[in-house]
Amino acid sequence: QVQLVESGGGLVQAGGSLRLSCAASGRTGSRYAMGWFRQAPGKEREFAAAISMSGGYTDYADSVKGRFIISRDNAKNTVYLQMNSLKPEDTAVYYCALASLRRLTTTLKDDYDYWGLGTQVTVSS
Repeated sequence: QVQLVESGGGLVQAGGSLRLSCAASGRTGSRYAMGWFRQAPGKEREFAAAISMSGGYTDYADSVKGRFIISRDNAKNTVYLQMNSLKPEDTAVYYCALASLRRLTTTLKDDYDYWGLGTQVTVSS
């Protein structure tokens, strides 16, 4: 089994920054892609960012492109999401996810096998 634990959420003013972390443990194997999704109240869970196994490829939703940066440290089995220039519409629960045996990025929820419990991000105007 694989466990994913997110941290770093909180309350921030519009224009501010936050850095989310997601630590993976258990039987992760060595080949997996990672992603961040988010879900605002009353809305579907949506893709935010993804990173390939090596970290060499990244993908972003249009709504966060240019403001968010995803990265990973494979030695620590940890993925990060640096969120800059935050807007009130970024308010959501942020989930990290792991796609086993996947080398490249994917934006599809169904491609991810494991999910964390989420961390709340609230951006005030």
